[in-house]
Amino acid sequence: MPGSGRLEQIKPPGCPSHLAVETVSDNSVSLIWKAPEQVGSSGLDGYLVECCKDGTADWVAANQELFHSTRYTICNLTSGDRLQIRVKAVNAGGMSLPTVLEQPVVIREILEPPKIRVPRHLRQTYIRSVGETVNLLIPFQGKPRPQVSWSKEGQPLDPNRVTVRNGDKDTVFFIRTAERSDSGTYQLSIKIDRLEDKATIDIRVIEPPGPPENLRLIDVWGFNVALEWTPPKDNGNAALKGYAVQKSDRKSGQWFTVLEHCPRPSCTISDLIMGNSYSFRVFSENASGRSATAAVTTELAHIEKQEIVYKPEMYLGRDFSEPPKFTQPLADRTTTRGYNTQLFCCVRAFPKPKIIWMKNQMEIREDPKYIAVINEGVCSLEIRKPSPFDGGVYTCKAVNPLGEASVDCRLDVKVPQ
Repeated sequence: MPGSGRLEQIKPPGCPSHLAVETVSDNSVSLIWKAPEQVGSSGLDGYLVECCKDGTADWVAANQELFHSTRYTICNLTSGDRLQIRVKAVNAGGMSLPTVLEQPVVIREILEPPKIRVPRHLRQTYIRSVGETVNLLIPFQGKPRPQVSWSKEGQPLDPNRVTVRNGDKDTVFFIRTAERSDSGTYQLSIKIDRLEDKATIDIRVIEPPGPPENLRLIDVWGFNVALEWTPPKDNGNAALKGYAVQKSDRKSGQWFTVLEHCPRPSCTISDLIMGNSYSFRVFSENASGRSATAAVTTELAHIEKQEIVYKPEMYLGRDFSEPPKFTQPLADRTTTRGYNTQLFCCVRAFPKPKIIWMKNQMEIREDPKYIAVINEGVCSLEIRKPSPFDGGVYTCKAVNPLGEASVDCRLDVKVPQ
């Protein structure tokens, strides 16, 4: 009939896009997606979420009522199930084609990858001495709780030697009394399904080494002795740190250390005492200590006495002879009548000179008025209570086999007014 119209048919919306899992727990899964590009003229009525167990086609609606949010959490799921999940958009024209997750979802606790946290001191060889306790605590992480296993060089641990305790976040490796047979490389492995982390722990159990062998007295000369030996057969499961050398003289019988940490299997001992006889012994050393016994020389080292002849050196004597020479002359003086006065001068000569005093060129002989003294080259003449008659020129003359010398001065005696 002309002029009549027809109702426009509403088309179903486009399918949602970018469907992804946001979080997973042991009883739920959260989803997120984007709205379809085409929603139709009437708009969206909401979304329908469906799921089914992997390997079946029994799709079940997860929501009883439509909703408009682009997020949804499916709850009350069974842990361990593998589910296929899909989302449909709904409008007045019907349902869209479903958008399906690419991979099934395993309903389980959120997975934290296994990781071993090896302590710093275990990242290098862990060294203990025989008889000590080995107690290692090694933390790890992983969720759910990982499976922990230990092995030694690819073989299971000996339960008679090693005790292992595994917790949620660490494992304890325990040996009550360590033996050298406990040395080796231990492997620690933690697993969560197909995820695995491994660590290697190197343990070395050591003890003091055996004694050196073939200790020999190589040479004796002067005050010195040369020794030589070979390393011990048993190094105690550790590198040698050196050798300790001791000496003992036959008189005292006591041992004294003369060398410590000697790096080579030979040495020279010096500063031995002449006339003594010595024995020597050598200990081996490693990180655990010295060997329990020592290698001892089988023969004595005799330090012979040497005859010493004293030959005095010849020295040429120095000739100190010299003629007299005055180093300090006489000085003119003026004095007062009745007051004692002295005249001084200094002379140097060898042999010791003879000193002659003169007044006005006349030698002064034994006269109690004059006192002449010479001491260490200092010549003095004391004139007692002089009078004007004692004034004049005084001379001091020094004479020895090499020559003579003289000095003069004038003495004036004043009469007080």
